[in-house]
Amino acid sequence: MFSIIFIGSVIFIISMVVMLLASILSKKTLVDREKSSPFECGFDPKSSSRLPFSLRFFLITIIFLIFDVEIALILPMIIILKFSNLLIWSTTSIIFILILLIGLYHEWNQGMLNWSN
Repeated sequence: MFSIIFIGSVIFIISMVVMLLASILSKKTLVDREKSSPFECGFDPKSSSRLPFSLRFFLITIIFLIFDVEIALILPMIIILKFSNLLIWSTTSIIFILILLIGLYHEWNQGMLNWSN
């Protein structure tokens, strides 16, 4: 019994020493100024905070939210397929996907998907 406790204690002490050495040896001495400065969504944090906000960030966020909600609504439709009428499920799915495609066409037509401008 004593030997098991002794061996466990030795293994614990050795692992603690190895972790301490790894922590000491992995420290970097040079602090990067860019990594320690805050990142503010593409803006320079040291300049004026009252700069006009670009609508490009807003449009990217809205498009992401639209497609994120789309995925959250389409995934349960696959599971419901087993329990519902096939005709009603098909028409509901087709109408939902058509609404999304019309919205995508509208975004494309309005130039919201042109990333290079």
